[in-house]
Amino acid sequence: MNFKIPLAWLQLAQQKIRFVVAVAGIAFIVLLMFVQLGFQDALYSSATAVHQSLRGDLFLVSSQYKSLTSNQSFSRTRLYQALGFEGVDSVSPMYLQFAKLKNPDTGEKYSIYVIGFDPGNPVMNIPEVEQNLDKLKIPDVMLFDRNSRPEFGPIAAKFDQGDTEQTIEIFPFDGPIGYNVRVGGLFSLGPSFGVDGNLIVSDSTFLRINPNTRPAEKIDIGVITLKPGTDKEKVLENLQANLPNDVLVFTRQGFINFEKQYWADRTPIGFILNLMLTMASVVGVVIVYQILYSNIATQFIAYATLKAIGYPNSYLLNIVFQQALILAVFAYIPGFLTSIILYDFAMEATKLPIMMNANNAMIVFISAVLMCITSGALAINKLRSADPADIF
Repeated sequence: MNFKIPLAWLQLAQQKIRFVVAVAGIAFIVLLMFVQLGFQDALYSSATAVHQSLRGDLFLVSSQYKSLTSNQSFSRTRLYQALGFEGVDSVSPMYLQFAKLKNPDTGEKYSIYVIGFDPGNPVMNIPEVEQNLDKLKIPDVMLFDRNSRPEFGPIAAKFDQGDTEQTIEIFPFDGPIGYNVRVGGLFSLGPSFGVDGNLIVSDSTFLRINPNTRPAEKIDIGVITLKPGTDKEKVLENLQANLPNDVLVFTRQGFINFEKQYWADRTPIGFILNLMLTMASVVGVVIVYQILYSNIATQFIAYATLKAIGYPNSYLLNIVFQQALILAVFAYIPGFLTSIILYDFAMEATKLPIMMNANNAMIVFISAVLMCITSGALAINKLRSADPADIF
């Protein structure tokens, strides 16, 4: 493109109000893209937060496993069978289940996710959890997720203020009888699109909270740690080939990808986010096309004059593409800045990890440029018909 004569900029800036309105319209589309990508990232990041915090090299789940919150348990025997395979150093069972936590101030009960494991063989790589493992060994002590939604009451705030003797009542998800546990510490994990808050307890406390719904023999995740220097892929293939088909074996990344695929392909929220991102792009192309087409129509005689004095079509087409690029850049800046403010507001309101990152910033910028260039390509058909005779 030839930028020696800033004709593209002069045409856009000639009508300042129209230019500002055009930039505002495209900036809104850029903001929509950022919002969709931000929520999509928050969906995947929050849904896999537990997966990313797990210790271990391989993970065993039920063959009926769909997502972390769907509670498909399997026999603990399968995990101990895995311990007999070459290269396996240790195994650890995990228990996962929803319960109802009673807000100590209002008395209302809200669904909360309970994570249980043996504190003598910890499976979560969260510093605050590691610091409180000795407290978890005490019966009826729990760790509360400080990033849980506010419906559960000021549990974390009171603990931070020195109230270390809080007793909270927890009910089995489908049971009328509550069970008292004491808050022994806090940790940071955060809610997801399927979970409002989290608790961590020892395996023995977990089983006391759910005495009628969860036998000790039924676990939800088996964490497998390999011996140093072991070929992870070789052990994975060996386990997959020899364990019964009622369990699945994953690497960490495979486990994370399986969870992401579930939320992307098998839930309404994943479909809606992808659909809205596509629709925002299509609407953006239409809006920019209308802006460029209107500008060409307004400057039609000027373009015909340029043709009359010898400028080729390629020069005129470059002007349109330059205008498309200028609109993309000018619209991206306010869209980007507004999205950062909106991300902070949404993260504070939802407690979800909605944050700006370089990857999304680049994706939206490239998408905005491509959107405007595509619109320019569609709008130049009118420019090709510019006739020098139109100046007379």
